Amino acid sequence: MKLPTNKLLFFLITLLIQGHAFAQNPKANVDAVVISGEARFTVLAPEMIRLEWDQEGEFEDRASFTVVNRNTTLPKFKVKEKKGWLVIKTEAMELRYKKGSGQFSETNLSISFHKDGDEVHWVPGMENSGNLLGTTRTLDGCNGGKTWNGDPIPLEDGIISKEGWFLLDDSPNFLFDNSEGNWVSETKNASEQDWYFFAYGYDYKKALKQYTTIAGKIPMPPRYAFGYWWSRYWAYSDREFKALVADFRRYDIPIDVLIIDMDWHLTHGGLKNIKNPQKDPFGELLGWTGYTWNKALFPEPKKFIEWTNKEKLKTALNLHPASGIAPLEAQYEEFAKSYGFDTSEQEWIPYRMAEKKWADTYFETILKPYEEWGIDFWWLDWQQFPNSKVVDGLSNTWWLNHTFFSSMSERSNKRSLIFHRWGGLGNHRYQIGFSGDYKISWESLKYQPYFTATASNVGYGYWSHDIGGHASGELDRDPELYTRWLQFGIFSPILRTHSAKISSIERRFWMFPNELPHMVELLHLRYALAPYTYTMARKAYDDGVSLCRPMYYDYAKEENAYAFKYQYMYGEQMIFSPVYEPTGEDLIVEQEVWLPEGEWYQWSTGEKHEGGKVINKNYMLRELPLYIKAGSIIPMYPKISNLQEIPNHLIVKVFPGEGGSFNLYEDQGDTEGYQSGDFAFTQLAQSENQNSKMITIAPTKGTYEGMPTARSYEIQLPVSFPPAMVKVNGEEYGYAENKTPKKWNYDGHELMTSISIPAQSLSSTIEIQITYSETYKDKKELLYGKVGAFKRLQEVIGLMKIEIARENWWALLSDRVFAAEQVPVEISYDPQRILEQLQLFEQNYQAILDDMRNHRDARKEVTDKILLPLEKYSSTSVVE
Repeated sequence: MKLPTNKLLFFLITLLIQGHAFAQNPKANVDAVVISGEARFTVLAPEMIRLEWDQEGEFEDRASFTVVNRNTTLPKFKVKEKKGWLVIKTEAMELRYKKGSGQFSETNLSISFHKDGDEVHWVPGMENSGNLLGTTRTLDGCNGGKTWNGDPIPLEDGIISKEGWFLLDDSPNFLFDNSEGNWVSETKNASEQDWYFFAYGYDYKKALKQYTTIAGKIPMPPRYAFGYWWSRYWAYSDREFKALVADFRRYDIPIDVLIIDMDWHLTHGGLKNIKNPQKDPFGELLGWTGYTWNKALFPEPKKFIEWTNKEKLKTALNLHPASGIAPLEAQYEEFAKSYGFDTSEQEWIPYRMAEKKWADTYFETILKPYEEWGIDFWWLDWQQFPNSKVVDGLSNTWWLNHTFFSSMSERSNKRSLIFHRWGGLGNHRYQIGFSGDYKISWESLKYQPYFTATASNVGYGYWSHDIGGHASGELDRDPELYTRWLQFGIFSPILRTHSAKISSIERRFWMFPNELPHMVELLHLRYALAPYTYTMARKAYDDGVSLCRPMYYDYAKEENAYAFKYQYMYGEQMIFSPVYEPTGEDLIVEQEVWLPEGEWYQWSTGEKHEGGKVINKNYMLRELPLYIKAGSIIPMYPKISNLQEIPNHLIVKVFPGEGGSFNLYEDQGDTEGYQSGDFAFTQLAQSENQNSKMITIAPTKGTYEGMPTARSYEIQLPVSFPPAMVKVNGEEYGYAENKTPKKWNYDGHELMTSISIPAQSLSSTIEIQITYSETYKDKKELLYGKVGAFKRLQEVIGLMKIEIARENWWALLSDRVFAAEQVPVEISYDPQRILEQLQLFEQNYQAILDDMRNHRDARKEVTDKILLPLEKYSSTSVVE
């Protein structure tokens, strides 16, 4: 093999990897720096300080893989010397270092700060026993919280700790070389000790903000990434993909992303006999690395991608780049010519991503031509040797994330996106993570919410999981497990179903006919919530707080915030507690949920709960353990099929509460303009008293390319009585049975008022005033939980009818039972009768249950499985 000459190695052309994907300003403000002999201290924030020691006094100003910005807003601090000690004091902490005493140790260095009024005294070597952990590279082979060999999954330390402090040791880290391309430097950190100390007490959000200030922001994925991703390890053909997408359309299932797994490329026969596979010259599976389309499956690959573009499907191809470029690849000669590789002996061109020229050639000759067809991003599925063979000790996972992500916008003028694994601190700058080949089990479903939320402790907020699980087991086609996993997927950062190439595993929703209606409803909910989710993605970029975050970010002093680790905040206004156990014989499952102080509403039932306690709730399969903070405003889209064409219509769901607001974020969706002011915010606010509510939509501030000038609105008021009067900007809206512009209507099934506002200029203020009749005063309790009761009763009656028809088709349930089922219908027809209908329903509730239980055809199994859960539903037990 003949590698390029040294002259070629150092022939630096303008590289595609420009490094603007993250702002880099590693040299600190000189006014923030204090030097004392061989020690240097840089005050980065009142709660954050850099500490360096080097025997030669050679300190490091280059960016490291973790820390890329040190020129922060200059904090106020004082410096003095006292009896041979250097003292640096900010408003939040005090550092003491014994001058001239050598490298940092517990005898010569200390930092003091306050945590909730108590003084904390830190010295080097102190154990951080309260660290709340971060994440790990992959869940490959894991089951629940255990690895393939039964050991606990080893999560790395995170920034957040119950101790109120964190020490980041950056001493052994790799550095960038200060070149235009932000390439890895082969020279090590000049400082022998290079630490960053965070003193945040209980203010975990501030810690994350400060961490992402110095380590780089969490970039926003393109908007389409928050839609649904189809993925399966399967040898799909052109025809099969088209049939699959036709089924998505047929079943009214929205979709944005089509992942094409590794069989898109030739495997050269290397994987024919998996029990005795062939190996390539580098000892890897022959054909695992590949770049030439398999034309037996895709006769005209470019035309296939043209079809995906017309279908508004974003596409990604799976890559395993470890074995470089084989002579059999279609791009071999072009790559070799550009790179300067001698092809006379038809040798494989080895993988050398840590070499600039190799990387540049790879992106230009291998990836860019396919991107010009319409491939939108790449799924890097690195499973080979951990470290680079060019730069000793350099993690291939980390470096692939950096090079692929940083170069993408230069190649394609799109917002950067990478789909790979976690490589270590600093990788929060390169979303999105692929968590790997996880076992199919209830234990795995239980662990994933914890794993996802905990990763936000290192800013890695965009994990994508194999929803439904990956590897085969006894539950391959369990419809209940798949449905519950999908419920979690709806409220996870990235919604992607996936599985191994095993025929017993099924991920097509329509293959579960009983669960299909609920699954489709869930997928449309995911798309409806996109404005809320996308706004939270912007907050992650601005503040370092991820979409799915642990309860302790907001409730750090509450022990339950740590104990209930399988529930999490989805953004700022929602708590989700995924169900991770099967319903069993009762068709329900009980689960404890901790609700913090305040009032909370369950999304699917309308129940109101007083917080500050643990509740024990039971859930049927179609009920979501989703709780909304009182006063919340949730912006939503109407029914759509993808997130690439956004309608000029917004649903604003306003929950009961004395007050609340939401600052809706919008941008073009797929460009880098969000980093430089190309975006807009719209403030939504509400206030209410005993018998009125005011909702205000403020003029939109900001602008971006393609921004609409006007839009229409539907204001939804769940858990509400019908209004006596509705005025929009002073104009009175009357009642209509159906949704009509400049009218309000009422849904008796959801006990929800809807107000339809025609298109309004985004530069105008909209004020919606709702007034309620005094008749409803002190009657709100009648509304709480009724939506869930209606739904359960409807389901029970449907099951009872089936049971009756098996034996006595002529028999009927009592008129009282049927009349109760029609209560929401009656309310929808005549909202003014709501009080009468709700009171009647409540008065007859027990009698309805008795009628069904005592029916001549009632069986014990029906009573136990259906009626008992309905009876228990009328109250929620509180766990003291």
